[in-house]
Amino acid sequence: MTATRIATRLIDNVQRIIRGKPELVRQAVAGLLAEGHLLIEDVPGLGKTSLARCLARSIGGSWRRIQFTPDLLPGDITGVTIYRQKDERFEFHPGGVFANVVVADEINRGTPKTQSALLEVMSERRVTVDAETHEVPRPFLVIATQNPVELEGTYRLPEAQLDRFLMRLSVGYPDLESEVRVVLGDRAGESPDDLRPVVDTVALRAAIAEVRSLHVDDAVAEYAVRLTAATRTHPSLRYGASVRGSIALIRAGQARAVIDGRAFVTPDDIKDVAVPVLAHRLVLTAEAELALREPADVVADVLTATATPLTGAGH
Repeated sequence: MTATRIATRLIDNVQRIIRGKPELVRQAVAGLLAEGHLLIEDVPGLGKTSLARCLARSIGGSWRRIQFTPDLLPGDITGVTIYRQKDERFEFHPGGVFANVVVADEINRGTPKTQSALLEVMSERRVTVDAETHEVPRPFLVIATQNPVELEGTYRLPEAQLDRFLMRLSVGYPDLESEVRVVLGDRAGESPDDLRPVVDTVALRAAIAEVRSLHVDDAVAEYAVRLTAATRTHPSLRYGASVRGSIALIRAGQARAVIDGRAFVTPDDIKDVAVPVLAHRLVLTAEAELALREPADVVADVLTATATPLTGAGH
């Protein structure tokens, strides 16, 4: 099965529950096909957890949900080593991250110490406990939700943690028609639990490999790098996007091209993913924050100021 066909099946399956948000679902599926971690952010009650669960249930293989709370411990995430007195040996008990898809619900309600337990596994797909390294299953995807940091009982995610997410997506309020459909669906008992997997892990790994090998013209790659580099000199920013941001732009652009059924990446693919890929990696200056500027505004500035290459035919 081709990666494009897999993307279509994932999108159709998720949209059975997530109504009226086609672009959000496309971006989320693009993140999965790029084997990138997703951060879904918005106020409570807009379907962040439902979207995360729909994505997880659409993929065959194992998935686990970790509910982040202030009393959650790092060992609950990575696992712990227990001494078996009967056998006189230590035994590793895997934590919640040992699954193909990990739903980290309300991640910013966990303490910074607990949040940091995800740093290694999100970057390297392995965890180290008591100097022993343990690989997690592949593909490995973290789908995290978080409430706005202004809400009580939340902890701001550090920049190193944010940088490990391929995309940050916002659900937003639905339009009237879509909200009515959601309400009627809830009344009928429809939920993410009704979804069945539409792709197994073997096919998903093959799709991820297909996405990673998709052709990227040198001019398109340079365009992505110029966008990222432009954030580093923008007057509204203390810190711009890192090299990881450039890599993420290319990978997300490859996934968008596959979803559209193309064998090459265009500048428009890069533009389509620029805000969800770059905005959460930017740190505003104090003056920009006082002026109520948003990182997405800076990405829009950079897109406007950076010349688009005259390529896109894969040549």
